[in-house]
Amino acid sequence: MTPFKMIWEIMFTPRLIKIYSPRGETFYQPDTLEKWSDRVIRSLPVLWKIGLYTSPVWIGILYQRGYFEHDRLMILSKLVTSFGIIIVASFIVRAMRRLQKDDYCEFLNSLREAEKNLTPVTKRKLNMYDFEFKAWPVEFKCTEDNSRTQLSLEKKWTSHSLTNFVAELPLKAIAYAAIHTFGIRLIYPGSLGILQMILDQSLLQGRGRLVLEYRGERFKVETADNNFIDTMFMDKRNAAPNGNTLVICCEGNAGFYEIGLAVTPLEAGYSVLGWNHPGFGCSTGIPFPRQEHNAIDAVMSFAINKLGFKEENILIYGWSIGGYSASWAANHYPNIKGVVLDATFDDLLPLAQNHMPNWWGNIVYFAIRSHVNLDVFEQLSKYSGPVLLIRRTEDEVICLREGDISSNRANDLLYKLLRLRYPYVFESSNHPIFKYLEISHRAQEDFLIKHSVDDNLCTSLLQSYISEHSKEYPMKIGETFSLQERNRMGLFLAKKYMKDFKSSHCVNLPADMFEMPWDLTVESDYVFT
Repeated sequence: MTPFKMIWEIMFTPRLIKIYSPRGETFYQPDTLEKWSDRVIRSLPVLWKIGLYTSPVWIGILYQRGYFEHDRLMILSKLVTSFGIIIVASFIVRAMRRLQKDDYCEFLNSLREAEKNLTPVTKRKLNMYDFEFKAWPVEFKCTEDNSRTQLSLEKKWTSHSLTNFVAELPLKAIAYAAIHTFGIRLIYPGSLGILQMILDQSLLQGRGRLVLEYRGERFKVETADNNFIDTMFMDKRNAAPNGNTLVICCEGNAGFYEIGLAVTPLEAGYSVLGWNHPGFGCSTGIPFPRQEHNAIDAVMSFAINKLGFKEENILIYGWSIGGYSASWAANHYPNIKGVVLDATFDDLLPLAQNHMPNWWGNIVYFAIRSHVNLDVFEQLSKYSGPVLLIRRTEDEVICLREGDISSNRANDLLYKLLRLRYPYVFESSNHPIFKYLEISHRAQEDFLIKHSVDDNLCTSLLQSYISEHSKEYPMKIGETFSLQERNRMGLFLAKKYMKDFKSSHCVNLPADMFEMPWDLTVESDYVFT
């Protein structure tokens, strides 16, 4: 290969960030010329966006000052040409300086080998580097053969009459414009470029920790709609008591796998797969529901078909808004081991309306129901497996009233789920579960004693019902119970389905609180695998 061809090829190669070794990590150190030329090149997308968004202003100014006339147009042409020469020179200088660096050339050789033939050996070499994710080879693509998104039909809100449709059209137009500009980023602030710039070093540090301390392996997964999802897999199979169970972590609206949920199940001894929402970190796309569906679908398919985990050995762990992705996965992969939802709400709409001015009410309604209908309960209602809800007793995000635990939307999620699964137990509108959900964990224990809730008796009644009928929902247990017996069973179920954590919304869950959801069929022998 001629020197010119080598320079041409290396002009567009990815930025190398870190190099991993058994001794730890070292940052790639470019020399001064490479550093400055790289900064010029990396500033181009920022300048382009600024120029694009401000184009009506500066085009108007240039036009008023006559810069589009022939004489002054030549001045603009010279300015653009000079700028182009600086950019081309930056690419050439950066390429020439990189060719002088042995560690960069070694990295580039490893990348080229992996692109030609991705084997365990070439992948192991590639894992020694942290570099621009766009250059990472795709290792799994979700196709129609392994996707389950085609089974999902998005529920669209529609007007009931032509009159309503016409009257609501202006509001719908405003709602559409709002949600497709700033609205989706208010719901998912993690997709904001400025936030990612602020967190850049933290994400880099967190990713390095997962690689070095937990032997994390990075993968690039392509979704059915051609987005690329950044994932990190920590394999503890045959190395920890719970290692044969894979926990797939679904982060919150400003959460990233690098600094998010993964550490909790890792410290509890599980294998873990973390991933970033579309538009978060290095993942591409925008986190609208359809792209979220395709992303979690691709992650699930990747875990089953590439990593080799059986569906029944996968546990979904969702935090906050990640509960929507988690509940979608549970709905479409019904044989999973269970779902843990931490600080999760039942429906986004009440929270969105609560945080917006009253006069925005109808606009928020149309925006959410038509474009970002994150109804966690609707998804969870179609899943019949084990579920554990974790409620933050000092949650400041999913409470409608600050400091009022009774307004925590996890309460609504719990009650809706229990009422769906055990309708006869919860048919009374005065069920003591409402009082139970308004009090602290310590007071709950006294409340259960006051109502004579006997765990052994309730378990025995449930086991008898299942052995005689089935475990299918909705169960008819409670049909012949007295009111007092129904109250006791309801409180017992609430205790089993929900655990309290004395914490605000954004504190990591301690590893000792991370547990398998309650399942009557395994409670008797307490064996979790």
